[in-house]
This record gives sequence, structure tokens and C-alpha cells, in this order.
Amino acid sequence: MSQYAEFLRQDMRLVILRLLVEMPAYRANSSVLNAALDNFGHSVSRDQVKTELQWLLEQGAVSLEDIGPVLVASLTERGQDIAAGRARVPGIKRPGA
Repeated sequence: MSQYAEFLRQDMRLVILRLLVEMPAYRANSSVLNAALDNFGHSVSRDQVKTELQWLLEQGAVSLEDIGPVLVASLTERGQDIAAGRARVPGIKRPGA
């Protein structure tokens, strides 16, 4: 994977966490996240969003519920700390100052 592709992936992960911070009850489904990511310059497939959500689950940043065609992601306390820059995880872009 190129350095630029990795940078985009890390930024997308941060954007997902920041979107969840803004959602009611800190939850959103993969379809809503896909549409919102597009507004932030990340034009990716729904499958790629689900893959990144699974990765964020492995890092403890989200919990997931499989509801048929979509995944419902809920932000964890760790995910909130990452989104705010209070915790660092390799593979997730650190928010700017």
C-alpha cells in the first residue's frame, strides 16, 4: 500500500470516530457513515466502510451490531478519547491542534 493510501485510510478512521461523536447516542449505521464520509472527501464503498469498522472494533474504538445489510457502530470510551486526541492508536490519524 502506498504512503498516500495509508494516510487516507488513517484519516478515514479518524473521520468515522469524529462522526460518531456527533451522532445521537454516539451510534450510526454503516450506510449513514458511508454517505457522511463522502461529504468529507472519502469516496469509498460500503464494503470498505464495514472493513474499517471491523478494524476499529479490533482496536476497541467502537462496538458493532450486525443488522442484516448494515453494521451499527457505537463509539466506545476509548474511541471518544482517540477522536479527541487524548489517546493515540497506530493506524488512526491524530486530530490536529
